[in-house]
Amino acid sequence: MKSYRDLIVWQKSMSWVTMVYTLSSKIPESEKFGLISQIRRSSVSIPSNIAEGYGRNYKKDYSRFLQISRGSLFECQTQIEIAINLGFISREDCKEINDFSTEIEKMLNSLINKLSDN
Repeated sequence: MKSYRDLIVWQKSMSWVTMVYTLSSKIPESEKFGLISQIRRSSVSIPSNIAEGYGRNYKKDYSRFLQISRGSLFECQTQIEIAINLGFISREDCKEINDFSTEIEKMLNSLINKLSDN
């Protein structure tokens, strides 16, 4: 029997969470309850919603959770951009993570579209 763990997008988003935690550790400790917390929370939401949606019995529910996951991805991308703008992290620090997030975004879009076609 297949599981959400078999989904490449879930696997990549789990790896992305690790990357986000590593990146966010460069943000000053004074942001522990602000930006760091927000970035980490939104990153964790991505694979969590993929998994929760997969566990639903209806394609419509699954699609909705994937959309929430995509929204969390956009939220985290925005928070990382804010950290760059505030000078907490550099653009160079974010090159790999931004490329990886674009890949996850495309995979989520593809899966959402596939579910809506059926």
